[in-house]
This record gives sequence, C-alpha cells and structure tokens, in this order.
Amino acid sequence: MLRVRTRLGRSTAVRYLDLLAVALKPKGYRFVWLYRPDEFPISLPLLWVCAVGPDGHVGLVVSARVVAGGAWAYHEAQGGRYGYLFPCGDVLAAAEQADKLLKHKMYPGNAW
Repeated sequence: MLRVRTRLGRSTAVRYLDLLAVALKPKGYRFVWLYRPDEFPISLPLLWVCAVGPDGHVGLVVSARVVAGGAWAYHEAQGGRYGYLFPCGDVLAAAEQADKLLKHKMYPGNAW
C-alpha cells in the first residue's frame, strides 16, 4: 500500500526532493534531477547528490517515500525502504544527515 501511495504522490515527492536540493546547495554539492519525465521516464523520482572527493566523485541517490502513518521520509534509493535517512518534514536536518553520509564516502577514515 505504501508503494502505491508513493507512486500516486509523485508531485509531493518531487517537491520534497527540490527542497532537499535547496538545503544542500550551500554546502557545494551538485545535483542530477532524475525525475524530469521527458528525460528520465521512471516511476520513482530520484535526486542524485554529487561531490568530488580526494579519490574521485561520490554520490548519494535520494528518494522521497511515504512511510507508515502517511508521512514522507527521505531514503537512500539503493536501500529502498531500508535506506531510511530522515523525515521530509525537517529538510535542514535531512540535509545534515545527507551531508554526513557524503562526507563519510569522501573521507571514510574520519568520524563525522
């Protein structure tokens, strides 16, 4: 049932992903929006957040999904529902969580 509600709420997911991109932009990340229907005709909107680390490029693919109770949450797309990051209601905290994950990918030996 949650999968169906996520698909029907495509515009809501896109809005949440746009808000996350706005919150992450001051941190210097780049973005690829994988939810423009003319370019990427996929059912689940995705936002690819990219950065350049000392060993090359790193990225995080984020989706916004409906969770139990009818709320929305950001998820790391590769993990599906198990890739939970943060609720969509607090975009600044979600951006901090994504920033920590990306920094860990760029500099795996440091404690973020």
